[in-house]
Amino acid sequence: MPYILLMIAIVAEVVGTSALKQSDGFSRPAPALVAIVCYAIAFYMLSLTLRALPTGIAYAIWSGVGIVLVAAVAWIRNGQRLDAPALIGMTLIIAGVLVMNLFSASTHG
Repeated sequence: MPYILLMIAIVAEVVGTSALKQSDGFSRPAPALVAIVCYAIAFYMLSLTLRALPTGIAYAIWSGVGIVLVAAVAWIRNGQRLDAPALIGMTLIIAGVLVMNLFSASTHG
């Protein structure tokens, strides 16, 4: 169950961050409202996740996966290209999340 909550937190954060870009510095009300609501959902779901998972592990997964997904959405939706070092760095982030989840006893909540 904590991983489902964490997944919801990640998706809400990615949608919120994408809406934040579209809000143009909070000058566009609809995307600004979406960003605020999504961030509220993300932090609430993350707080529920922290009942079962260690803070460092949950936050590392939340932020790491979020970084990669936000970059992917920005690439697809906004045409924001990533160079080789950025792609390598994101691959390392994904590898780190996998190592934590597959090999660390700390992740079993």
